[in-house]
Amino acid sequence: MQVYDAGAFIAAERADRSMWIRLKTALDAGEPPVTSTAILGQVWRGGPRQARTARVTAAVDAIPLTRETALAAGLLLGRTGTSDVIDAALVLTAVDGDAIYTSDPRGIALLAGAHGVHVDVVPV
Repeated sequence: MQVYDAGAFIAAERADRSMWIRLKTALDAGEPPVTSTAILGQVWRGGPRQARTARVTAAVDAIPLTRETALAAGLLLGRTGTSDVIDAALVLTAVDGDAIYTSDPRGIALLAGAHGVHVDVVPV
């Protein structure tokens, strides 16, 4: 499954062709990408300038940032000595075999490794 960090939304907003192909491929396969609701808050500003972001937002499944997820993200941050709770929450949505599309491949790989999930970290 495809998991989108903020960088994936930004790439789509910038009309990155490969990002749009990835999204179409996932949707055609009946497997909408996932993201965290926290990522949506990070990328959404509204208005006509975000028409592409609105299309991607409508197409993805957004996993809520629950109390349990927030606490688990804090533990993951403690294990890695990092501080980006949104990235940690996103990594917690991934399962073995997923691909996480991100503009921060080092940070996501560190968090995924500490979480023990085996994912492909794809720079966008």
